[in-house]
Amino acid sequence: MPANQFAESIAHHLKYSMGKDPEHAQIADWRIALSLTVRDHIVDPWFASTRATYAGHHKRVYYLSMEFLIGRLLEDAIVNLGLMDLADGALKQFGVSLDEALADEPDAALGNGGLGRLAACFLESLSTLGVPAYGYGIRYEHGLFKQSFVDGRQKEAPEDWLQQDHVWEFERTESAYTIGFGGTVATKGKSAVWTPDEAVIAQAHDTPIIGWAGRWANTLRLWESRSTKLFDLDRFNAGDYAGAAEPEAWARTISRVLYPDDTTDEGKRLRLKQEFFFTAASLRDIIRRYDYEFDDISKLSDKVAIQLNDTHPAIAGPELVRILHDEKGLAFDDAMACAQKCLNYTNHTLLPEALERWSVELMSDLLPRHMQIIEQIDDAHHKAYPKRTVTLHDEHQVKMGELAFVMANRVNGVSALHTGLMKETVFKDLNALHPNRIVNQTNGVTPRRWLLSANPRLSRLISDTIGTAWVDDLEQLGRLEAQADDAGFMERYTAAKRDNKAELADWYKATHGVALDPEAMFDVQIKRIHEYKRQHLNILEAIALWLEIKGNPNADWTPRVKIFGGKAAPGYVFAKEIIYLINSVAAVVNADPVTSKVLKVVYPENYNVTLAERLIPAADLSEQISTAGKEASGTGNMKFALNGAPTVGTLDGANVEIRDLVGAENFFLFGMTADEVVARREVTDHAAKAIEADPRLKRALDEIAKGTFSGGDRDRFKSIVANLSGADYFLVASDFSDYWRAQREADSAFADRGAWAKMALMNTARSGWFSSDRTIRGYMADIWGAKSVTADL
Repeated sequence: MPANQFAESIAHHLKYSMGKDPEHAQIADWRIALSLTVRDHIVDPWFASTRATYAGHHKRVYYLSMEFLIGRLLEDAIVNLGLMDLADGALKQFGVSLDEALADEPDAALGNGGLGRLAACFLESLSTLGVPAYGYGIRYEHGLFKQSFVDGRQKEAPEDWLQQDHVWEFERTESAYTIGFGGTVATKGKSAVWTPDEAVIAQAHDTPIIGWAGRWANTLRLWESRSTKLFDLDRFNAGDYAGAAEPEAWARTISRVLYPDDTTDEGKRLRLKQEFFFTAASLRDIIRRYDYEFDDISKLSDKVAIQLNDTHPAIAGPELVRILHDEKGLAFDDAMACAQKCLNYTNHTLLPEALERWSVELMSDLLPRHMQIIEQIDDAHHKAYPKRTVTLHDEHQVKMGELAFVMANRVNGVSALHTGLMKETVFKDLNALHPNRIVNQTNGVTPRRWLLSANPRLSRLISDTIGTAWVDDLEQLGRLEAQADDAGFMERYTAAKRDNKAELADWYKATHGVALDPEAMFDVQIKRIHEYKRQHLNILEAIALWLEIKGNPNADWTPRVKIFGGKAAPGYVFAKEIIYLINSVAAVVNADPVTSKVLKVVYPENYNVTLAERLIPAADLSEQISTAGKEASGTGNMKFALNGAPTVGTLDGANVEIRDLVGAENFFLFGMTADEVVARREVTDHAAKAIEADPRLKRALDEIAKGTFSGGDRDRFKSIVANLSGADYFLVASDFSDYWRAQREADSAFADRGAWAKMALMNTARSGWFSSDRTIRGYMADIWGAKSVTADL
């Protein structure tokens, strides 16, 4: 399409969709007009993909997830459709900057971290590979929360991403389902009739997800909760204006916020409602689509593969059995077997507290029929395996991880280490009963978003050097290894990183008023804040380093900028204290005239996909420092490596596979192994022993305790000092000395810029295996029995 024609389409949407003329249009108007123009280019392949799926009666994959952290979609779509030059040229005709238009788009607040970003990568790869698929989730009105810092403390505010129309979606008024809660259950023959006593409407909103080169598009269907009774006119006319709107307000609560605080009974009730709401709506939509094409419900698994992303949609097992048994008339055992053939479960954690459990009282009250079915599933499993020691519930709790496992055809881990540990720990007994059920699918990331789009300087160099086929065949990056001894290539590779760092420094100075030296090492840890991810280990090392520099300011120190990013759950008090400590340390360290030239600590607020796209291409060092045996996989570690940042990390999650692939010489390893972690916890006073053995650690903790970072207030960080000096379950103190050693090795390596550049290049060249395209091919072959059908177009 000529630029003039593309420009005409933008002008058309500006006038007829936005009701604006060019003279009065704001950047948001231009961005929306451009988005609608790009969306027009997606609709045709989207329709063609749907028609091809129906025409061939192909099997579909359904991915159920509480999070889809899709970020901004405009640049993603432009890149995948190959419209970047066209869009740039068209906007220039109106005197509008494409970069400004892209930056104006709000992040879709549909997730928190790795779980949601993985789901987004998977949807994009499913489209790139031409696999018929739907993503199902909740259309959160306010997402997780918008993070800010007030005097160093995290403050939460509602996300406002839907203040403007979300122009990528299509509301499907014909796709709406009534979702019930509570009520009574009556026996009807061998099945039952559930009569809920409250209900909401699940209203569908569809966003097309276009794959690379625009060959195929799938659908992200998000559910909005609406009231079955929008407005109580009688109460309004009686003067009860607030009461008249109660039904609408109550219904909207379900799709307002991701992960509402569940430290209260009402919070727990809302979370379970959310999980059932989107799972039940999705299953009804799946069954409706199947019934449209096929007659025999018992063969559902021939055409339907459902993936449960973590335990949040684990209620899918009982709900699918209820539909098949109570509504479709299958015998209970047949309904259970049919559901098991359709359902698959991805486990993301070895932390017991992260395997959801709901009280039997809450489940019985909110979902009484499902509690009965859970008991029947448990009984059936017991009859099939009389010697089993695992139950799906006890008198107090329903165990959603165990329920998901029993109701799944396949259960997968997300890294080789994690999958092995699943078999040995959280699902040891179930694995013994079902030895072939657990399989591994190591995570991956989409190269289109996380290299081609996020790092245009590096991606241009790669394409200039080896061509563009790497974009959907990432392992072709291996061809870059041959360039390690090419001085011209290495200069361009180093320049791309240096320019990315300078751009980040300019942005940070403009937005936060703090100057960062692009020649310093940019040392980055961006993750949700959690004790097992050990941001407090990182800040302890920063304190110890600051003290060493103060004691010997004229030594040859490697300049560092320590960059943190991430949010703490509103109810996670200790995690919020870690944030407070980081910001308090930053305030002192950055103001120190003796040390600030060689050490800074920064924490940009409200970490999201867009901020990750700024930080990752500019990172020199990737912090992946979780306690071994606790991180399932990670995907940030893959993004950093792909963009040329060597890792300082433990043998945890996919770090193990990254180190194997990029080479031990290009990875800064420290810390205990998973087995050593278990043994260390058995040592009496292990934290106290570690502190006494390392004067740097002891001094850092003493400085926190005496109020150096709290204006003399000795009580402010008392809980952190007590934790690290006492129980220290995540072994921060025990791993500190080796972490310090690894960091000093990184300092020495960074001082030799030529050698460092080759380390970085080996990370880029050898990270091609970590494409989500490879991961999806694994799911297709080992779990779903699905295939690419682009040939049918």
